[in-house]
Amino acid sequence: MNKKFNILKIDHIAVAVNNIKQSINVFDLLGMKSENIEYVKNEKVNVLKLHPESTDHTIELLESADNSSTIQKFLNSKGQGLHHIALEVDDIYNAIKYLEHNNIEMIYREPRIGSDKKLITFIHPSSSPGILIEICQTS
Repeated sequence: MNKKFNILKIDHIAVAVNNIKQSINVFDLLGMKSENIEYVKNEKVNVLKLHPESTDHTIELLESADNSSTIQKFLNSKGQGLHHIALEVDDIYNAIKYLEHNNIEMIYREPRIGSDKKLITFIHPSSSPGILIEICQTS
């Protein structure tokens, strides 16, 4: 199967935190700009995007909005820290087909709506060097 998609950029690095408001201080001191907190219903998570003057590079702080969210499960087992790295692609459907064809385990076989209304899925850490990798596409 031919690869029929391109990785456009590293979209963001996501960090799981217990409390967004308590975690933002160091980023404020560094001069990073923050946006409004966004609630992502599908993932049961609150997301705060931080970036330098340029919005080309983003850090997302992820806070559980529900005890059953995957972020809460992550925090319970691993504590605060790096949650995932997101790669933006130009065709998420072809990316999923290609990765599955090459025996890469996907978390969602069908993309879901994530932050900023982007289509998202994840590569399971067992198919990478232990890192959760988000694949996203601007819808």
